[in-house]
Amino acid sequence: MLLSGTLLTLAACTLVGAVKWSETKNVLAFGDSYTFVAGTMGHTNFSFFGDRLNLTVTSEQVHTSEIIYNRTSSGGANWIEIITGCYKGRPSKCPRALWNFAFAGTAIDPAIITSHTEWVVPMTEQVGQWVQAWEDNLLEAPGNNSLAAFFIGINDTSDVKGWTNITDWTAFWGREMDSYFKAVEQVYNTSLRSFLFLNVPTRDRSPGSIGRPNVANQIAQVRNFNSLLEQRVNAFRASKDDATVILFDTNKPMDEVLDSPH
Repeated sequence: MLLSGTLLTLAACTLVGAVKWSETKNVLAFGDSYTFVAGTMGHTNFSFFGDRLNLTVTSEQVHTSEIIYNRTSSGGANWIEIITGCYKGRPSKCPRALWNFAFAGTAIDPAIITSHTEWVVPMTEQVGQWVQAWEDNLLEAPGNNSLAAFFIGINDTSDVKGWTNITDWTAFWGREMDSYFKAVEQVYNTSLRSFLFLNVPTRDRSPGSIGRPNVANQIAQVRNFNSLLEQRVNAFRASKDDATVILFDTNKPMDEVLDSPH
């Protein structure tokens, strides 16, 4: 996880040059454990904004909940904290306000891949939380100075590696991408005009995966997911003349570092 954190930090430093970073004041984050930050009013060690049993974002959460220092899946600052400078305390007091809806252990859509527990908030519903908070005038992210960041798919591609009942993986991931980009469109409709997408890094070379019987399918599904994600990002970019859309490949630099660790 520390290695992936380093790579994602490098990725972030590269991609922020493609947006007007000096003008960016607000960042919305959606995703899983690679992105979440713990909050004093979140689900302990899983989120900043509650859980699926308490989805509604409240005024109390917005105005009093604080980011807990170093309470991430890496045990230190993660990539989204580093690029925003938002490591602890109230998000609104950070150099760039970080409104982090990511939830550890989640996937995109529970109608396609079942959630690990009943309280995990899938990405589609994380976006629903943002839309609710925006409609209720609890949070704002003006299009001219805000970025929406999406980093999801790690659990999706891991959870299906042992599945043997899927005969058309392209169609399967196509359904996931439909849900993914329906959610992205919802964020666009709340006036966001800068979008960042990160694809899925390699997981097959981790100690927990090496030698496992399903590792070949894990590799294949990460490739399938990333290929379709790239297609959808390109289509989204082509359809939005007024938006800045960036896709960063986390997979390639991860492999390069593992190939040449010194």
